[in-house]
Amino acid sequence: MSESSPKNRLIDAGSPSPGVGPDLEIDHGRVAAMKKTLMDAGVQYCYASFVDVHGVPKAKCTPIEKFEKMCAGSELFTVGALEGMGLTGPQEDECAAVPDLDTCTIFPWDKTQAWFTGELYYHGKPYPNDSRSILKRMVAKAEARGYRVNLGIEPEFYLLRRDEDGNLTPLGSDFKGVCPAYDLNQTTEVLDTLNQLAQYMDELGWNLYSFDQEGGRGQYEFDFGYTDVLSSSDQLIFLRLMLKRLAHDNDAVATFMPKPFADDFRSGAHFNISLEEIETGKNIFAPGPDGPGELGERYGLSFADKALHFTAGLLKHAPALTALTCPTYNSYQGLIAQGDMADMSWAPVLMSYGQNNRSAMLRLPANRYCVENRVPDMSCNPYLAAAFHIAAGLEGIDQAMDPGAPHNENAYTLGNTLREKRQHLLPRTLLHALEAFDDDPLVEEIFGDFKEIYLKQKLGEWESAFYTINEEHREQKLTHI
Repeated sequence: MSESSPKNRLIDAGSPSPGVGPDLEIDHGRVAAMKKTLMDAGVQYCYASFVDVHGVPKAKCTPIEKFEKMCAGSELFTVGALEGMGLTGPQEDECAAVPDLDTCTIFPWDKTQAWFTGELYYHGKPYPNDSRSILKRMVAKAEARGYRVNLGIEPEFYLLRRDEDGNLTPLGSDFKGVCPAYDLNQTTEVLDTLNQLAQYMDELGWNLYSFDQEGGRGQYEFDFGYTDVLSSSDQLIFLRLMLKRLAHDNDAVATFMPKPFADDFRSGAHFNISLEEIETGKNIFAPGPDGPGELGERYGLSFADKALHFTAGLLKHAPALTALTCPTYNSYQGLIAQGDMADMSWAPVLMSYGQNNRSAMLRLPANRYCVENRVPDMSCNPYLAAAFHIAAGLEGIDQAMDPGAPHNENAYTLGNTLREKRQHLLPRTLLHALEAFDDDPLVEEIFGDFKEIYLKQKLGEWESAFYTINEEHREQKLTHI
């Protein structure tokens, strides 16, 4: 996570929006000014985009001439037809998607289209099962304590191509060694494609500071500046959309599947989270002039005590949190020490924290004052995952929780000593994570009725994947039993 980047904003629309009231009233002056700016820029179509339970963007394509109506909530959606959104059944009313005008972004690849992060309204009020609205509720709780929540996400993804037989292969040439991480040849081979993404990010003001060939064949990571938690979550949604378009334009395939190949690396999306005092702009995870504090001194860490309290809160709720950060059956095929890989996976496996221990769930990095959760993967819905990070971390601060001493050993080599050290592995499957999610009282407090919606959706996914019997299974077992 680098120094703070400009928000994902291309257009300054003037004073802050007064919000949409129960009758969907809007600031007509601001909307008219926005419309004129967009039309002058050549925009023909716009989107008020919300996400489903998976974090997949949904929207209607609205001609710019109908911009005012869209802002007033004219575009209605039968969200019960979408996965994990609630309001199921043909008898239910629709939700209106209302754009957040602060998020106006013209597509870098097509200047005739403009994107707005939208939020769902139901009967004139924010829809409680809308992912972004859930996160906004937690942001408001942090702000009530005087905190601004900052988040930086480290996205990893695969860019692949189909060969003549339809098999997925790396976009560039296949690397023949053990691990292609940081390989300069692999990066420069596909630089034309990667450069397009870098230029898009630059145009969006995301403060890109590096990208590289990651550990997987055809896997890349783009690192850019952090910002407030809402904007950062918006960015991940937009990045995935942008990557899909980039791949399409280059006859490639972009996948955010956490573990697309058993013998290669998972695609993480590490969350780097910190709290900033709204009044002073001070990062409260950084040490004060007198040093880190009692816990920091005790454990030999430079971080302030509130960072360690926040860390303890995340650890307390780690199993339930993992149900959100790793939301697919395939996610847990990546949270392993090695598996079918030629060497260690570098994936987190232990519910603990360390200073520079990448086998642990949480890391307190030496070069920045934030808590890095290494568990989230590229399939996560960032709004839901971020909301529970905030809730768990604030509980840790409110109760002055102690995370205990950092765990700096390689968890891959601990074996049966885990029990002796009272350390626990991350949930081994989606089912284990969902059981923890169901049992954690903080979940219902934060998500309300959405808890049952999420559980039903994800348990269905678990059962569908777990009980599948395919030809590969038959070939493996037919002659062995």
